[in-house]
Amino acid sequence: MPLPSYRLAGADDHTGAVENALAAIRAEFDVPDGFPPEVEAEAREAVGRAQDAAAALPDATDLPFFTIDPAGSMDLDQAMHLESDGDGHRVRYAIADLGDVVRPGGAIDTEARRRGQTLYLPDETAPLHPRVLSEDACSLLPGVERAAYVWDLRLDAAGELREAHVARQRVRSLARYDYQRVQALLEGGGEAVDPRTDPQLPLLARIGELRAEAERARGGASLELPDQEIEKQADGTYLLTYRPLVPAEVHNAHVSLLTGMAAADMMLAGGVGVLRTMPAPVEKDLDRFRRQASALGIAWPESMAYGEFLRTLDGANPTHLALVHAATGLFRGAGYTPFDGTPPERSLHSAIAAPYAHVTAPLRRLVDRFGLAVCAALDAGEEVPAWVREALPELPEIMGESDRKAAAVSRACTNAAEAAELAHRVGESFEAVVVEDRGEKGLVVQLAEPAVVGSADGRAELGARVRVILREALPQERRVRFEVAGTPRD
Repeated sequence: MPLPSYRLAGADDHTGAVENALAAIRAEFDVPDGFPPEVEAEAREAVGRAQDAAAALPDATDLPFFTIDPAGSMDLDQAMHLESDGDGHRVRYAIADLGDVVRPGGAIDTEARRRGQTLYLPDETAPLHPRVLSEDACSLLPGVERAAYVWDLRLDAAGELREAHVARQRVRSLARYDYQRVQALLEGGGEAVDPRTDPQLPLLARIGELRAEAERARGGASLELPDQEIEKQADGTYLLTYRPLVPAEVHNAHVSLLTGMAAADMMLAGGVGVLRTMPAPVEKDLDRFRRQASALGIAWPESMAYGEFLRTLDGANPTHLALVHAATGLFRGAGYTPFDGTPPERSLHSAIAAPYAHVTAPLRRLVDRFGLAVCAALDAGEEVPAWVREALPELPEIMGESDRKAAAVSRACTNAAEAAELAHRVGESFEAVVVEDRGEKGLVVQLAEPAVVGSADGRAELGARVRVILREALPQERRVRFEVAGTPRD
């Protein structure tokens, strides 16, 4: 089944319904609107410190770094430089450095701890830090010198990490890519961006493939579920889409995962840090998932681990898509585990099948700033700063609350956009696939077009193609309800 997109109506009642619903979501979830004056004032003053900090650091601007981000992004946390290294590869991964910008206990720090992370809404973001920093003075934008934590990662011929270091350096990104541009260049049909960075892209693909194979060997589990997104267009309309991950995006993610794994190993060796952990799926959830696969007629050999089985699923296949949705129930319980002196009882992230730490997005996620400071100190043989150690016990609660809020805001925005798109189509029928059976609570169906996932009354087999009739679409209540009416041929 194709992954559709559908443009919401223009400047009419439907687009107005989205705007009204987004305003209600902001109020309900207390989404920040701007920053307090003292935070903005401190941020403006910090711009000069950011420039001075970069100028004082060891110079790595001779390396042709590049960034890969969603199109239009301004808060660029990461830049990379890739090269062959004997039989293996060398990855330099530069991460935005806020060390001389955000003063511990200052106005920016206090507000960042209140927010926890950047919130993304269809029309605008609620950033973790003032935009003058996150989208300008500290962002790894092309053509400007920036302070960065530069990870130096050496991989062997199989893509396994053999050596890792991190230090603060001055860098300059030369080129800015988005995922689609990288994929086009890898496939030989894209327009050149920069002769110094384009040749590195095949190395990205190779490293990504090697790291994916290493993940398989560890027993890791990846779930590549297409993202359902709402994007505001230049003409004021909204576009509701399913966006499948392109291979370049997966390769890029593996470099980020590699860095997070290196950071976790460094923290565990040094006896201090904060890990991103997730327990393994409980047996009853795995048993239920196996029964769902059997009910859908999808073969799952007893000897195959669930992570490897997930890789055999095709999200474009309606039957497989239902099982991909069901698999989300296996990825539960993620949290943050701080430690200082005593190794944590839980150190693994089960989906990665290795220890892992968040260190690659300090402009957008609070915990990364602390993790980077820990690793830089440990690698240099220095004491971890007191302000970091003092904050470690507080970070799980801050990040847990902000994760819940971010998920709730994202879900509410999607529900509102779906209801607004369908508000004028009550009574119409649509082709759909049953992706979840919630028992007495009914079904969850995914429409072929538009890009909507909603509740449905009635009974049908998991993975079945069905015809559903829209019975209710209420944008302000963010609710859509269908009724199963038969098969597409009925």
